Amino acid sequence: MEKELTDSAKTVLILAQEQAKYFRHQAVGTEHLLLALAMERQGVAGKALEKAGGYEDEIREEIELNIGYGNLNREADAGYLPYSPKAAEMLQMAAQQADEYGQERVGTEDILLALLSDETILATRMLHNLGVNNAELRRSLISQLGLTPKERKHGRQNRGNRNQATQEEGTPLLDSLARDLTDQAREKKMDPVIGRDEEIKRTIQILSRRTKNNPVLIGEPGVGKTAIAEGLAQKMVAHEVPDDLANKRLMMLDMGSLVAGTKFRGEFEERVKKIIDEVREDGHVVLFIDELHTLMGAGGADGAIEASDILKPALARGELQTIGATTLDEYQKYV
Repeated sequence: MEKELTDSAKTVLILAQEQAKYFRHQAVGTEHLLLALAMERQGVAGKALEKAGGYEDEIREEIELNIGYGNLNREADAGYLPYSPKAAEMLQMAAQQADEYGQERVGTEDILLALLSDETILATRMLHNLGVNNAELRRSLISQLGLTPKERKHGRQNRGNRNQATQEEGTPLLDSLARDLTDQAREKKMDPVIGRDEEIKRTIQILSRRTKNNPVLIGEPGVGKTAIAEGLAQKMVAHEVPDDLANKRLMMLDMGSLVAGTKFRGEFEERVKKIIDEVREDGHVVLFIDELHTLMGAGGADGAIEASDILKPALARGELQTIGATTLDEYQKYV
């Protein structure tokens, strides 16, 4: 595979080697790739498999049942095992697929999609035995990655212009009131972020949680809270984050623009609700809200509800994912 891999995909190939050696098999097959995908739970594929019922322990049992243990010489354990012809074909297909979709790196989702494209291989037969609907799993993966049938047909051009298409069709209000940090990072319009690796890493860890995944950056003005968001955007574009996060946009919401022009009661609330609806329907947006404390009281005049009261239910249901930034004093006072 010539195309570069994401960190999760690299882990999958290492795990596949280890599992093939564990079973004392002579080569890494599609069954080992599938098992490794299920083991790497940080990747998009691992999460999708678990949700569909393709659990690690059951896949392992399927390998034992269908193939059993081989007779690989223990002295060869330290060496590199070759891929079976089918496994090599699937990895090549994953690389071609990622290239067609305009992805800079091959992710775990690309490997799983390649496996699911061939119903004759052992990996997909094992999933079928476990009661997994392979066609539905494939459709779910493609939908999760935001690939429309038109994008799947035309490949790189549409995937590469995904942000532009989203702006024109999916999130028009959000795009008019927010700045796309990932798009700016992709176009090299940001300076490198120095000295904030730990903060960025921690932010990524929180965003990758299943629950309580809305981090808040707290610090005095000028210490670099926005720079952390910009550094995160650069890592998202470079696929130096978990696969599910790498396929999202980081949008910096402008509170001034959000409030501007809302003269009458209800206009502000409708604007906030519309943004939430757009983000929920898109499914690939993380909002960065600078000066988070300004949400407390925004739109709340004359008996109108505050922006924070509108956002809270969406955050609690997991329909909206945000990164907030504020000072310690303002956080203690308002948040």
